Amino acid sequence: MPKPAKILIGVLVAYVGLIVAFESMMGILQPATGSALTITTTDADGDASDRVLAHLDDNGRTFVSANHWPRAWYRAALANPDVQVTIDGERGDYRAVLIEDAAEHERLDAAFAHPFAFRLITGFPPRYFLRLDPKS
Repeated sequence: MPKPAKILIGVLVAYVGLIVAFESMMGILQPATGSALTITTTDADGDASDRVLAHLDDNGRTFVSANHWPRAWYRAALANPDVQVTIDGERGDYRAVLIEDAAEHERLDAAFAHPFAFRLITGFPPRYFLRLDPKS
């Protein structure tokens, strides 16, 4: 194999390793810096799981986004959209609604844009938004 190909393969393997390491740390540490909320989802077996996410406030409406490769919480919220959310110590029942409208998705993606460095270190995962509607 030519030397440039070996170098390219080495760089790609190192990059994938960096992504895996970063995503693993995020999953374990679940940092709660800045504006964060905790979403509690329930899987198919009825087991509840908490995940700390960025609280995206858009004119009083609450959104969260799946912007990492590990996204079990997101799949659980789609399968069972009745979730519990804790914001500023207040826990409540919410309905997770997938944002399917392309224009709304683009608007949210622009309003809550991630810097290039973040997208690079996370491996450019696709981003999906959920609106969290309080249940009355």
